[in-house]
Amino acid sequence: MGHMEEIKDNVTARPTFYLPHHAVIKSSTLTTVVRRRFWPIKGRVIARSIFRRCIQCIKAKPIRYSNRIRGRPSKKAWIAIFVCFSIKAIHPKAVEDMTSAAFLAALRRFISRRGKPSTMWSDNGTNFVGAERELSECLLNVAKNLANEGVTWHFNPPSAPHFGGLWESGVKSAKYHLLRVLKEGSPTYSELETLLCQVEACLNSRPLTPMSSDPFDMDPLTPAHFLIGGPMFFHPEPDLSNESPNKLSKWKSVQGLMQTFWKRWHIEYLPQLQVRGKWTAGCKPLEVNDLVIVKEDNMPPARWKLARITCVHPGSDGQIRVVTIRLANGNEIKRLVVKLCRLPVEDEA
Repeated sequence: MGHMEEIKDNVTARPTFYLPHHAVIKSSTLTTVVRRRFWPIKGRVIARSIFRRCIQCIKAKPIRYSNRIRGRPSKKAWIAIFVCFSIKAIHPKAVEDMTSAAFLAALRRFISRRGKPSTMWSDNGTNFVGAERELSECLLNVAKNLANEGVTWHFNPPSAPHFGGLWESGVKSAKYHLLRVLKEGSPTYSELETLLCQVEACLNSRPLTPMSSDPFDMDPLTPAHFLIGGPMFFHPEPDLSNESPNKLSKWKSVQGLMQTFWKRWHIEYLPQLQVRGKWTAGCKPLEVNDLVIVKEDNMPPARWKLARITCVHPGSDGQIRVVTIRLANGNEIKRLVVKLCRLPVEDEA
């Protein structure tokens, strides 16, 4: 209506400017053409439904080739998880499909990076059984690459997943939280691989046992020490776990997913180290010089707060509920036993 102020008082000129402007404002072309003669109820809804079924209209507005993500159908992917029986290291790998060829490709990538295993255990899956047969044939052709040795492959009995308790625990640690982290969005295959590598670093950063018996040594032995010769390290980054994925760039979105996974897994993993029976059953109490993990809510990824117990404070009933710990900076503070976690390998010993 802005041009109406410039129109002179001419009865014939006013409709000439007014009608075309009013007919096309905030309306699609199809709705505008129909409303020149008719005014159907829910005209925009009807026009959109006709447009979606019109083949010529779809061909007139095709999806650009460069737009490979938005508007394209999503594709399903799988994750193969390798767990070491010796050091409890976890190695997740993205797999494009559920075939023997895809699994063999993932296995070769794993062997190229971590070395050839002497023995492998797995579920009695159809793709694994097929891979075992193909692997036995491939080993004859690639004997030089595999040091002229075959890989001994064992399968669980059918319908007996509880036989693989060690690797099923690793699968649960990764799968349970990945499903909830990836529920809000669908990453690309490259983003999924990046996320899995960061998840691998988080899982392999968990402390296993003290590095030494020195009471002033706070460094634990982790699966990463066996893989890369030292602890895992992440550069400090702002907390993106609470940000909406729609407001973040692709890179920051992957970082936010990794931080969300770390928070979820970190909160669940520490209580598993505090499994205790009833008071009547009794359990091994914490002792002086024990290296423990201090439960903190806002620890950054792959970071663990460790401390040494310097003094225990038994109650009137003889139960130890409060201890004095020494942190890495030398400060000594009191903490409840429920806020401390014994290292898993030390607890088993």
